[in-house]
Amino acid sequence: MRPAILNPLFAEARTLSGVGPKTEKLASKALGCEGRTLRVLDLAFHLPSGLIDRRYRPKLIAAEPGRVATVIVNVLDHRPAPRGRKLPYRVLCTDDTAALEVVFFTAHEDHIRNVLPPGSRRMLSGRIESFNDRLQMAHPDYIVAPEDAASIPEVEAVYRTTEALSARVLGKAVRNALERLPDMPEWQDAAYRTRHAWAGFAQALRTAHAPQSEGDLSLEAGPRQRLAYDELLANQLALALIRDTTRGRPGRSLKGDGHLWAKALAALPFALTEAQKTAIAEIQADMAAPSRMVRLLQGDVGSGKTVVAMAALLTAVEAGCQGAFMAPTEILSRQHLSSLEPMARAAGIRLALLTGRERGNPRAETLAALEAGDIDIFVGTHAIFSEDVHFHDLGLAVVDEQHRFGVHQRMQLQGKGERPADVLVMTATPIPRTLQLTAYGDMDVSKLTGKPPGRKPVETRVLPASRLDEVVAALKRALAKGARAYWVCPLVEESEKSDLAAAEERAAALRAEFGPKVGLVHGRMKGPDRDAAMAAFKSGETRILVATTVIEVGVDVPEASIMVVEHAERFGLAQLHQLRGRVGRGAARSTCLLVYQVPLGETARERLAALRATDDGFVIAEEDLRLRGPGELLGTKQSGLPEFRFADLSLHGEFLAAARDDAKLILSRDPGLKGPRGEALRILLYLFERDEAVRYLRTG
Repeated sequence: MRPAILNPLFAEARTLSGVGPKTEKLASKALGCEGRTLRVLDLAFHLPSGLIDRRYRPKLIAAEPGRVATVIVNVLDHRPAPRGRKLPYRVLCTDDTAALEVVFFTAHEDHIRNVLPPGSRRMLSGRIESFNDRLQMAHPDYIVAPEDAASIPEVEAVYRTTEALSARVLGKAVRNALERLPDMPEWQDAAYRTRHAWAGFAQALRTAHAPQSEGDLSLEAGPRQRLAYDELLANQLALALIRDTTRGRPGRSLKGDGHLWAKALAALPFALTEAQKTAIAEIQADMAAPSRMVRLLQGDVGSGKTVVAMAALLTAVEAGCQGAFMAPTEILSRQHLSSLEPMARAAGIRLALLTGRERGNPRAETLAALEAGDIDIFVGTHAIFSEDVHFHDLGLAVVDEQHRFGVHQRMQLQGKGERPADVLVMTATPIPRTLQLTAYGDMDVSKLTGKPPGRKPVETRVLPASRLDEVVAALKRALAKGARAYWVCPLVEESEKSDLAAAEERAAALRAEFGPKVGLVHGRMKGPDRDAAMAAFKSGETRILVATTVIEVGVDVPEASIMVVEHAERFGLAQLHQLRGRVGRGAARSTCLLVYQVPLGETARERLAALRATDDGFVIAEEDLRLRGPGELLGTKQSGLPEFRFADLSLHGEFLAAARDDAKLILSRDPGLKGPRGEALRILLYLFERDEAVRYLRTG
């Protein structure tokens, strides 16, 4: 149960004064909360992005055009626009030193006469400009009688909003939300808090909403540091709780005798790298231990993760259990199936596939065989989560491209067997250390560095779209020598709002040059059509595959030696690195051509330069974090990575390390969070919506 002290914050925003259905809908859009109920908490956690300083209060004669000023004037005369002419409504004012025209472009005369009656004195606040040598103020932000001067804030916080929602309305909703903020017990370590001279959480949040200078908006400002640390502490404490509970629950020892793995290994056309041998040893040691394994296998593009995963799966089968291998897309699932099949055949074990495409009797027969124990390793997409999927005895679950799945799905798969299964998660997107700690802190990590023997470096070239004709001509020459090429476009179809090259249009243009040798694959195609396009490219029937980013991970066609990425400036660094990794897998020398549209922005320029400078995915991941920040890294917001409201991992790395150490210390002293600080920390976990961890606390 959520602590009662937090109920005011988790109430619906519409319970606040001034937040009606229209404001709620617009605020949801501004705050990125579309698709769910807007809460008081969302508004309270929406920090200012700027400020308006209204402390400049000059006489009109000395007023500087272009500045926001607060002035006291006498209202002299109203000058409505002549009937039928689209001119602004003007009100002439003075302060005895100079004149000021107050201008309204959308005018309701009755309202303007009401707020600026001729002969009255008024205080105005807004931006003063000079027009035809006359001072003007268009649509003042505030118009009040001088005795109500206190109602004009000296410094006003500015919030990110949408066009249809005024900053004034959103600001008022935020202030009303802050009035619901309770004073909460202190959960921070007293000495650490004193060292940083931080106020309590509620005071820090109120201060962050009341900046007095540009420096107060900085993520380095004390109140914002306090909020960031609290958020990181909630994250690290939640991961530590999940980790301790997972490790603390009884698992089972999965020891193999190595006979199946030896057969599979003998069938491989290459020798394992030292990094692969080390990773396999770490995983097998974890599986043999009595507690459950939860391990992350990080490997750069083409570092040989699938072979390591197969070693683990065969260990589970040798121990008398089943294995599951889950991938985020159907293409990737089928790719993994074809990669595993030769090893499975050599070892004499049974493989099967389940994606959303399998239906009816074939699906029913597969599921019956799985439940009966007639399938040793089950490969599939998230369809494996379906309620009708029952394993005979699941011992190990392998999850590929972990960042596409959340922790909930990981735990869901882990609970598919009668007894909790070991979990090995893999990613070909190298993860910067800070993200590793925040997203995968509940796991041990194995790292595959280097590439298997025979992998050749890919030559990377960057060129403007104006040279596209040269690319096509070079492609012609390469195809004449038997080469195969990918051509990646960001969109499936042209839209009115975008000038990105469309895959369908590009395929049509290339077919005009190369005829039927051009294939097309994208996410909107039906499964069988996609498979057919991939198979045609793999067999050499088509020689150019025009694709969207569905081929980003896992697709393995060793004969492909050319990668063309159109509008490369629109892709993230990690994504470009993944795409480049689709080539350089065979004997031929490989090239990656990054085609960009001019003008090229500074960040895009740095991104493309970094890609030319190195093919080390771990170096690229750190550079991507620096250039883009954690929010965009790995693409979508549904990436399984935690989203932070206050913390910025590229700036707050020191706090992340401190929060991790603090979380470990807390749980070593009070594993059940039952002491006074523990009770306060439970509030922290609920406040930052780490409820999952509290449930672990209760059930563990």
